[in-house]
Amino acid sequence: MKLFFDARYTRTDYHDGISRYSAELGNALAKLTPVTFLICDDGQKKWFPDDASFIKIHPGTSIKEPFTALILNKYAPDVVYSPMQTIGTLGRRYTSVLPPQDMIYYRHPSAPKFLPLLVRAGWWLYHQAYWPQRLILKGGDIITTVSNTSAEDLRRARMTDKPIHVVYNAPQQFTKHPAKHAKTIKNIIYMGSFMEYKNVETLVKGMEWLPGRTLHLLSRIRPERKAELETLIPEGAAVMFHNGVTDDEYEKLLANNALLATASYDEGYGIPVAEAMAMGVPVVISDTPVFHEVGADGALYFNPSSAEDFASAVKELDATEFRKALVQKAYRHVGTFSWEKSAKVLLKAIRRQ
Repeated sequence: MKLFFDARYTRTDYHDGISRYSAELGNALAKLTPVTFLICDDGQKKWFPDDASFIKIHPGTSIKEPFTALILNKYAPDVVYSPMQTIGTLGRRYTSVLPPQDMIYYRHPSAPKFLPLLVRAGWWLYHQAYWPQRLILKGGDIITTVSNTSAEDLRRARMTDKPIHVVYNAPQQFTKHPAKHAKTIKNIIYMGSFMEYKNVETLVKGMEWLPGRTLHLLSRIRPERKAELETLIPEGAAVMFHNGVTDDEYEKLLANNALLATASYDEGYGIPVAEAMAMGVPVVISDTPVFHEVGADGALYFNPSSAEDFASAVKELDATEFRKALVQKAYRHVGTFSWEKSAKVLLKAIRRQ
């Protein structure tokens, strides 16, 4: 079987969510079967095996994207998997795996503000109706998503009548820096984007009730978005913008008397949550269905609309025995997720087709 894996959404510097998903799932697949990786930048090769095969084509944002299938046909793949649905399937002569990650942008249709106005308008219009997505999924052979919550959302919206295979996200395994905690946790880690539905505002505002602790915002952030959040920092609160970190820096921060927090209103899964749980770092997360699927009884939940509720949940972790018990539950539950298991689920779905 000639399997192509679309790796064009891996970043060349620091991973974001889709970049890490692509790198981890791609590597796990390559251990099970030969894989050819589609890239658009030679810098993307570093995330994949040294002996891997690569084909370099246009970026996913190119005007050529609707015609990608016609370009790939000449390489005669049997199957093409892409973690994004931008890849054109017009005229394809191969099995197509389409992975709608979630329904987030239908519930939160505002595009990132840094995109051009015309692109933002198109983004918003696209997510006002279900039929374009249904049409895209109708053109695929195999449909996957990243959680049972997302699968149920897709079924409820009647996005497809095909079977939906759940190919879970999973945590990367941090092993260099063991997590250490004092009686009072001093560092609050947020790893994720700064889109509006991520609701970072609640974390920032919540620092009013958390003196002596520091909120670390790790991901890259545009100057205008940073300026918006800076206006919300309570007087005397400690909020640090890291503007991107390496995996090693990320692990060190999690290991240093820290908890991981997110006030996101919506997710397809939540990789940083699983990563923290796997490392023995307590998590304080939004009370939403998908986070209950990921965190189960190993997380503390709060109302994402309440900054004070967030702060109260953080303080609960100062009870040492309670925190230790929570971390143990989290570690047991997160062990049910792995990239190897997810790669096997995907490969099984492909071979059944």
